[in-house]
Amino acid sequence: MRDIMARVRHWLAERSLSAAGLAVLGLLALLAWTDPAPLQRVRLQVFDGWQRLAPAPVASGAGQVVVVDIDEASIATLGQWPWPRTDLATLTTRLGQAGAKVVAFDVVFSEPDRTSPEQLATRLGLPALAALPGHDAALAQSFASVPVVAGFFLDRQRIGRAVEPAAPFLLHGSLPTRSVAQYQGALLPLPVLEQAAAGTGSLTLEADPDGIVRRAPLVAIHRGTLVPSLGLEAVRLATGAGNPDLTTSDGSGETLAAPGAAVSVRLGDTVIPVDAGGEMWVHYPRNDTRPVLSAARIIGGEISPQALREVVGGRIVFVGGSAVGLQDLVSTPLSERTAGVNTHAAAAEQMLAGHFLQRPDWAFALEWVLALLAGGALALSLPRLGAARGAVVALAGVALAVGGSWLAFTRAGYLLDPTWPVLALLAVYTVQTVLAFRREERRRSYIHRAFDRYLSPELVRQIAADPGRLELGGEERDMSVLMADIRGFSRISERLSPRQVIDFLVAFLTPMSAILLARKATLDKYIGDAVLAFWNAPLDDPEHPQNAARAALEMVAKVAELNRTMPRQNKVPWPGEVKIGVGLNTGLCCVGNMGSAERLSYTLIGDTVNVASRLEGLTKLYGVPIAVGEAMAARLPGFALLELDRVRVVGRDQPATPSALLGDETLAADPQFLALRHLHDQMLAAYRPQEWDAAERLLAEGQPLYAALGIPGLHALYRQRVATLRADPPGAGWDGVFTATEK
Repeated sequence: MRDIMARVRHWLAERSLSAAGLAVLGLLALLAWTDPAPLQRVRLQVFDGWQRLAPAPVASGAGQVVVVDIDEASIATLGQWPWPRTDLATLTTRLGQAGAKVVAFDVVFSEPDRTSPEQLATRLGLPALAALPGHDAALAQSFASVPVVAGFFLDRQRIGRAVEPAAPFLLHGSLPTRSVAQYQGALLPLPVLEQAAAGTGSLTLEADPDGIVRRAPLVAIHRGTLVPSLGLEAVRLATGAGNPDLTTSDGSGETLAAPGAAVSVRLGDTVIPVDAGGEMWVHYPRNDTRPVLSAARIIGGEISPQALREVVGGRIVFVGGSAVGLQDLVSTPLSERTAGVNTHAAAAEQMLAGHFLQRPDWAFALEWVLALLAGGALALSLPRLGAARGAVVALAGVALAVGGSWLAFTRAGYLLDPTWPVLALLAVYTVQTVLAFRREERRRSYIHRAFDRYLSPELVRQIAADPGRLELGGEERDMSVLMADIRGFSRISERLSPRQVIDFLVAFLTPMSAILLARKATLDKYIGDAVLAFWNAPLDDPEHPQNAARAALEMVAKVAELNRTMPRQNKVPWPGEVKIGVGLNTGLCCVGNMGSAERLSYTLIGDTVNVASRLEGLTKLYGVPIAVGEAMAARLPGFALLELDRVRVVGRDQPATPSALLGDETLAADPQFLALRHLHDQMLAAYRPQEWDAAERLLAEGQPLYAALGIPGLHALYRQRVATLRADPPGAGWDGVFTATEK
């Protein structure tokens, strides 16, 4: 009955923690629908981070866009802006002669040139000047040398005349007045320039609340008319496409977007995804990946016609200014201050390359559902997982959310926000862990108050961690034991400083421990350079002999790998070729919390442990890396085992028959090993009855096999023994048992 009540209390405690986590998750889900501004900024910063890690692959649309920059050097050369329109006419003409496909001006020529003769004639009272060619007319004439897109600014106030697009939009669906920006006014080019231009495009860029321009509007509404952006109009002229085609949600069958929201813009065969406001997410390249020419160098003729043709021929040329006085600097995810013309140029590159970023209509719904699923799964499983494993699961979920967002960005151009799933995981984990910690602290405090006067602090801590551990002592179990030691460690220590010895042991013991833990071992202790580990406690392991054998083989292989790789790293002092000896044994042991009332250790004792230690010592004598006791060898029928000897180890009267473990089932089936085992067994059968000639013959015949399998020391040992015993026979009563004199 007491056990049933304990289980009920544990179940209720788990359910209360899960309920708390689900409650927090519900509050987050409600908050998500409001999409608060701080988390909007976090989302945008995540997308900015992806852009910085993976800028736009300009190479896919490279060579098609060039920027002519009205930079500080140009201002210093040609004087204060605005320049005479004759200079800009020269610029346009030379770009046209160089083969520019389209010249798009990120400049609005809304007022007459003050330096034009007709303007001077009026201001100075010199009517004769009026007969001279006007500068605005000269610029308009230059527009005939190349298709030009003239820019205009949109304004919320009703100013200027109506915008008349050169190629009006075709509309599929209703006019998207709910989402697309609407303007009543426009700052347009002079009529003479607008008429001479092949097209006009909006220069207006709207920054996000943090001042960063992340999107380029491809379409806006001016007095009920859809008007294109500078980049869209430039690409339309460059590609020879017809009228741009805007599709809205109620014209496309979209169901997740609000009615009348923009969905895409089609230009020829290219479909450009846009958000509900008709804006295209700009995937910015690094600025140094696009050709940029100084305007003054072209106007002044410093660039030869041939050189200019090589740069701008067949390309779209955007003319804009990075000079501070032009007040056209914006912030982007990749730059705190860059010319606004670079945003138009980047948008055009994306349209030409067919490479787009988009945040689909279903993105928020997916993020919301993922947050609920991830947070709900963690809330239900965390009470059983515990804080440590729960942290691993939560971090894995965070990594999946962030990694999924990154893969969606890099592979598909989707902007998926990991913020809500990550917040859900972190919030659920934090709340449930804090509540569990407080409950655990209350329980431990109760145990301390109850037992501090009667038990040692160490034992009280163990009881607090697991109240079931209320008895001092252990249990007898069938176990496998491994003892491993570095050969010649004393000589290694002599050549290294104490700090170097520690670094070497850390580099050695870390991978050895990882192998043991991966093979379900319990690490008992480190004794200098030695490791003691055991299997089948505290958890049951039905295959503990096999796991111990495989762990020993992997340790020997890992040491060989370290001998190859560590000397080349120069990080840890690796003392030449390191070798280990491993002793393995299986049998009954007593395992549990042992020691005094003041100091406990979970360990094991028994003859099985002592024999494993002696077997480890025998590996040096017999020249093999792994020695296995009889009981374990009998439980490894599929492994490559080779009987070593009958030997009486130190501290034991009863002789043992250890075997060398050379490999797993693969080696056991190898013809070379089978041949060696046959010869070796025959040699032992001749050695023990003192048939020295037969033993020597079999040893000579098997010498290449011993060497090939990495145990030439075993062959040399028996060659020496046979020679010694032949010279000094042991007598008729010899039982073939070797007595070891060292541990």
